[in-house]
Amino acid sequence: MSGLKGKTIFITGATRGIGREIALRCARDGASIVVTGKSAQPHPKLPGTVSSVAAEIEAAGGRALAIPLDVRDADAIAAAVAQAVEAFGGIDVLVNNASAISLSGTLETPIRRLDLMLAVNLRGTYACSQACIPHLEQGANPHILNLSPPLNMQARWFRDHAAYTMAKYGMSMCTLGMAEEFRARGIAVNSLWPRTTIATAAIEVNFPAAILRASRKPAIVADAAHVILNRDSRTATGNFYIDETVLRQEGVTDFSRYAVNPGTALYTDLFLD
Repeated sequence: MSGLKGKTIFITGATRGIGREIALRCARDGASIVVTGKSAQPHPKLPGTVSSVAAEIEAAGGRALAIPLDVRDADAIAAAVAQAVEAFGGIDVLVNNASAISLSGTLETPIRRLDLMLAVNLRGTYACSQACIPHLEQGANPHILNLSPPLNMQARWFRDHAAYTMAKYGMSMCTLGMAEEFRARGIAVNSLWPRTTIATAAIEVNFPAAILRASRKPAIVADAAHVILNRDSRTATGNFYIDETVLRQEGVTDFSRYAVNPGTALYTDLFLD
């Protein structure tokens, strides 16, 4: 598929991990990518800045606009969207990937950490969607894709990290509500979640090393996102997609290339039975 050629794709949290991988996958189609993230300068421990990813996008065949952005700042979001529209003429896709995580219990989660997760995950997704929707309405096959899980309302997913679960499920509730709200306008709103843990900095920091080794590479999520974003926005909306399921629907049967350590038993991600 090369259906993203000429499309403008606005991605939050695009400086590393899944966001970066989605950006590069779309760039290979010839898309224009708005690279946003907090990393304007190199981080001492983490790779990637908005500028370095923009350079990778252009090397991969896409066009890029690098914008440092904190999604907690609604005015900054509005300015970034305006800059993107000015540069590329519109917005066809929004990928809400930016996320904050803390797998801590109620007594171990400072309120500032709760505020961060709610502000980045829930509020950031809502605010970016709100800012982009007027432009998506004018776009070609417009999509919003939230990197958030199915709404699995079992107590065990809240017991050990209620704050994080509420913040991620807030993103998923944006999917549930906005998909119906904007269905008649032809804007698809979907969620995408990996079946296994994905080898990103978040997994490296928050999980034991054995789980990182039992993870898949971000490319599997990017390939699934690419499939979704090529689907008809008027029919493929309101879904809580799982990356492996999406790719199986496209005929993929060998997933070994996505494994960090092929042959190692994979670790199922949070919120999935």
